[in-house]
Amino acid sequence: MTPAQQSDRTYAICRMAPVVPVLVIDDVGHAAPLARALILGGLPVLEVTLRTAAALDVIRVMAEVPGGVVGAGTLLTPADVKAAKAAGAQFGVSPGATDRLIAACEDEGLPLLAGAATATEVMALLERGYTMMKFFPAETSGGAAALKALGSPLPQARFCPTGGIGLGNAADYLGLSNVVCVGGSWVAPKALMQGGDWAGITRLAAEAVRLG
Repeated sequence: MTPAQQSDRTYAICRMAPVVPVLVIDDVGHAAPLARALILGGLPVLEVTLRTAAALDVIRVMAEVPGGVVGAGTLLTPADVKAAKAAGAQFGVSPGATDRLIAACEDEGLPLLAGAATATEVMALLERGYTMMKFFPAETSGGAAALKALGSPLPQARFCPTGGIGLGNAADYLGLSNVVCVGGSWVAPKALMQGGDWAGITRLAAEAVRLG
């Protein structure tokens, strides 16, 4: 796929729901029930961050759950990209963007949601053919007001803001014309996972869907 096709695929994935759960999972035993709970609540796009030793195994398990689209977050190196793709990830997410990382995703055919926080970073991704981006870290980079301001000179860029977003401020971002969805961890709190309260997570997911 060309970079533009990669970005179009990422855009299509981001359009599937207003919220993309950002998941940090230590216990692979939580993978299947968590995926089922989130999908049942209306959030089929799942970002599993590569921040734990269990992450790749979690992706493997979630990739087998019907109705889900599982991606790998916190991609930093070409090795991360290869491992994520081999585990069954259907898209990748990165906090930023480097030439080596982008090239690795293109080589592997892994649609990438690359991070950008400034006008220069957004322009650099646009030059490469990427129109769908992650705005990160959202809240500490100026929040919804900053993202709205970027939309005036750079209307072709579309975003999934992530970082510091929760139920209380997600609607501020989702109301912007250049925001497709938001990323957040509040829909899968660790306490509910550890307690096996999958119905509670389904309720949080359904609540998040109503934000859109």
